[in-house]
Amino acid sequence: MSSLLDALPTPNDQRLAVKVTPDALRRIRAGHPWVYDKSIDSTNHEGGPGDIAIVFDKNRKFAAIGLWDPESPIRMKMLHVGKPTTIDAAWFRARIAEAVADRAPLWAGTQRKRIAYRAVNGENDGLPGLVVDVYTDVAVIKLYSEIWYPYLRDVVDGVMAATDAQHVVLRLARNLQERETHGLDDGDVLFGDPPDPVMFMEGRLTFEADVRAGQKTGHFLDQRANRLLVGKMTGGRSVLDVFASTGGFSVHAAAGGARSVHAIDQSAPTIAVAKRNMAYNNEIPAVAECQFTTQCADAFDALGHLGRTDRRFDIVIIDPPSFAQKAATVGRAKAAYAKLTKLAMGVVEQGGVLVQASCSSRVTSDDFFDTVTAAAVEHGARLTEIRRTGHDIDHPVTFDEGAYLKAGFWRVDTGRRGRRP
Repeated sequence: MSSLLDALPTPNDQRLAVKVTPDALRRIRAGHPWVYDKSIDSTNHEGGPGDIAIVFDKNRKFAAIGLWDPESPIRMKMLHVGKPTTIDAAWFRARIAEAVADRAPLWAGTQRKRIAYRAVNGENDGLPGLVVDVYTDVAVIKLYSEIWYPYLRDVVDGVMAATDAQHVVLRLARNLQERETHGLDDGDVLFGDPPDPVMFMEGRLTFEADVRAGQKTGHFLDQRANRLLVGKMTGGRSVLDVFASTGGFSVHAAAGGARSVHAIDQSAPTIAVAKRNMAYNNEIPAVAECQFTTQCADAFDALGHLGRTDRRFDIVIIDPPSFAQKAATVGRAKAAYAKLTKLAMGVVEQGGVLVQASCSSRVTSDDFFDTVTAAAVEHGARLTEIRRTGHDIDHPVTFDEGAYLKAGFWRVDTGRRGRRP
């Protein structure tokens, strides 16, 4: 294992005893993984990042155990509720192994070491603030809280034991990069010597992932199921892929028989990756025959221009980044989704399909679908819902705030007579 881990803090042997409000205790026992600072009644001493914190009930009996996060308004991240347990290397190994086992249907009929999947989905797998994505034999551990530094060695050991990983890369959330990192940097290799880029399979298609510097951990794994769905409906159709990123939807659309795919993203390096991902699959006849074009531009501006120049597409895919990072921006996020829907109505063919997604956890599923359908009506169009989707099996949801991804597939009646010749 890398000597980079030598400077990490070790777990504090002194446990923190915590009393919380009755409402917080009810939420904990119901399975909620967070305890906010305002819900803490008292502690027996000051705790440091990652200290083991034990919640006791009014009768001084053990209720739950978690990790203390003094720099976050979410003061405790819960690990276990119920009977007393010991949080140690064996506990982490067992929890990670359980999470990986839950993903087994993903590699049924294929080789696990050829695909990419999320092995640990943070709070939803009982490990708050910790994400592990696996690309073939490369595991990418992403930390969202400094509570994990004392246990990082245990996490690496657990991940390597439960997966096919021969290499381990560390990614740090932006907020962590601005704090004490104990000598670690975003993109550090903790074990092995991973290839650059890492190549993996999604269905029958080949993609690359820049696991050390790419967005998220190198690829947006959460949209896998929706990409596979899109690939089943594109035969002979023209496709517009907005916020195309590294081309996941574009490549699946081409492999599904699309006659043309136009991909829009504002990042030139990302567009370059999308082109390479398409090229990796040129041995598939449908991909080789598809007319693939790209455009490096702001999505809103590009959609507006396409509409004004009377460009039309049979399928329009809109998969933007999160628009609501905090509660105060929810209204602005909904307005952005509505604007995108209206712009899409200007470029989709009569009788075509709109695929629109949201990854903003603060925007509820009902609010998102209501916003999209209302915006279409305001534009003079009508949407008929074909399907709505949520999280795939490797992105489980165990509490309300963990449900961030939602996508809709709609048949579009634009109100225009006939199709563009």
